Amino acid sequence: MITVSNTKVVAVSEPDPDFLIDFEDVLIRRGGATLVGPVSWKVELDEKWVILGPNGAGKTTLMRIAAAEVHPTSGGAHLLGERLGSVDVTELRPRIGLSSSALANRVPADEVVKDLVVSAGYAVLGRWQEQYENMDTDRAIDMLESLGAEHLADRTYGTLSEGERKRVLIARALMTDPELLLLDEPAAGLDLGGREELVARLSDLAEDPDSPATVLITHHVEEIPPSFTHALLLSEGRVVSQGLLDDVITAENLSAAFSQSISLDRVGGRFFARRTRRPGLHRA
Repeated sequence: MITVSNTKVVAVSEPDPDFLIDFEDVLIRRGGATLVGPVSWKVELDEKWVILGPNGAGKTTLMRIAAAEVHPTSGGAHLLGERLGSVDVTELRPRIGLSSSALANRVPADEVVKDLVVSAGYAVLGRWQEQYENMDTDRAIDMLESLGAEHLADRTYGTLSEGERKRVLIARALMTDPELLLLDEPAAGLDLGGREELVARLSDLAEDPDSPATVLITHHVEEIPPSFTHALLLSEGRVVSQGLLDDVITAENLSAAFSQSISLDRVGGRFFARRTRRPGLHRA
């Protein structure tokens, strides 16, 4: 498709129906600083991606474009076959499940867990006078059960542990049967037990053939569920590597992204990384 803007002819790529995320040279700039980009990235229907990188790498900014929360400064961003900038995002967002710390901070402490989950289907946060059907409540319980959290249904959000809150918010993100599931640092703030429980649940979810395409943000390779298939490695807003998980998550690529020497082990489908001491450096 060709459009004309300020007497200048601009080529606009058509969306590819095979991709849920189709970014072409996407870039976001704020106050003269580039936050992320240019990034070209495609996610297909059955893929499970992890976005990995240090603080300030642009991970959450890229996720916000994928959640239809912000538009890129330049480049083409297609989501679920629609081009951002030419689609009503209020119609697009219900097709995208999102769990993030920003959402977690907006949940009222006295919200009952099953109401928090079921309200996702009505695009509201905090139950007021909505009347829900029994089938909606039943589905909310099913989503909680899929995350091992059905026993929390009648608890209030404010009484939950950090790990319990993470699982409840993912259940909420799944409530609308989304085509795309976005998880922004779901293991942040969890202790070892909570992290391992969550990684196991996400691995089980990824193995379900009916689960949506998924994108997970993390700083740590230890948080990558074994069933994930692809990775996008960022540093300072740019792509270091992307593609199949085994090709991207390597000691060489991690060392480049984190600007230090990293060694990498893989045990039982899980990655474990550590910083290696440079030759000739010894503690006194």
